[in-house]
Amino acid sequence: MKIEANNPIDYISKLPEERQVAMSRLRQTILDNLPKGFEETMSYGMIGYVVPHSIYPDGYHCTPELPLPFMSIASQKNFIALYHMGIYADKELYDWFVAEYPKHVKTKLDMGKSCIRFKKIETIPYDLIADLCTRMTVKQWIELYEENVKG
Repeated sequence: MKIEANNPIDYISKLPEERQVAMSRLRQTILDNLPKGFEETMSYGMIGYVVPHSIYPDGYHCTPELPLPFMSIASQKNFIALYHMGIYADKELYDWFVAEYPKHVKTKLDMGKSCIRFKKIETIPYDLIADLCTRMTVKQWIELYEENVKG
């Protein structure tokens, strides 16, 4: 589900009404809890949270002119998705999230390598996502990224 948008507010405004509330709340949860230094932007057609070039001039190794991606949220055809590169790159963080998830949501975790899919928007665990956002600083993400990419 590709949405052409210039900024996060524009993106959310183009969603079906029932998704706008959930995406707005998810966006605000991330903005309220993500450590200082990450920047909100449109990235790969999604609302993205990146390490800007002003902090990490090398950018993303696949496309250096783009800032280093960290998290994204998107409204897909059948679900709302949260993409978190830290979960993909840090087994300890992944294990923590997988263990915590059932404490917040009764349905089974639907997750790929970095993608968490919420098919029932009423079950999005905003408090768990808030906690997840606080668990990796920009500095930690850069170190982990460089260790995995350049290591």
